[in-house]
Amino acid sequence: MALEPLGQRALHVAIDMQRLFAEPTDWYVPALAGIVANVERLARERADLTLFARFLVPPSAAEAPGRWRRHYQRWPSVAGDRLDPALIDLVAPLATLARPDRVIDKHGYSVFGAEGFAGMLAHRGVDALVFSGVETDVCVLASVLDAVDLGLRVVVVSDAVTSADLDVHAIVLGRLLPRLDAQVEIATTEAVLAAWA
Repeated sequence: MALEPLGQRALHVAIDMQRLFAEPTDWYVPALAGIVANVERLARERADLTLFARFLVPPSAAEAPGRWRRHYQRWPSVAGDRLDPALIDLVAPLATLARPDRVIDKHGYSVFGAEGFAGMLAHRGVDALVFSGVETDVCVLASVLDAVDLGLRVVVVSDAVTSADLDVHAIVLGRLLPRLDAQVEIATTEAVLAAWA
């Protein structure tokens, strides 16, 4: 089934397409390489309507707030005192597309945790978010659910999201999100761009 049209009040949000997840770190997502072309296509064809979310890590595990401290104690190699800062950068094809005013930095899973993000959407009159990126079952899902709670139209681009755990990725796309079909649409890159003429 074709998507209803997407207009100028829609935004594409590419979640965490960073070297941190694309290269052999403890948070490596091997399948990320397989979605780069589709994320790049969305970003190029809707350049003025694309934002890039980046996951920032704390300076050290000890400086992470609350239960995040426990999280970074489990993954100490990705805390700031052990991580090459360049790994926070977007992957090469996207880094050239991401003007500084198009990059949203966040410290948690959801892009809505980024300071001012929800207010910016309201100010711009955004009524729909198109999500791509990693990981389907973590940061993408957290962002999707926050968008749903705000009543926004949500489209997840099925061939432009992935996860380190492909079984859970498939469950989110095939079982979890279809339960929210009155609020979340799932479509391919081709279908999204056709709807976003």
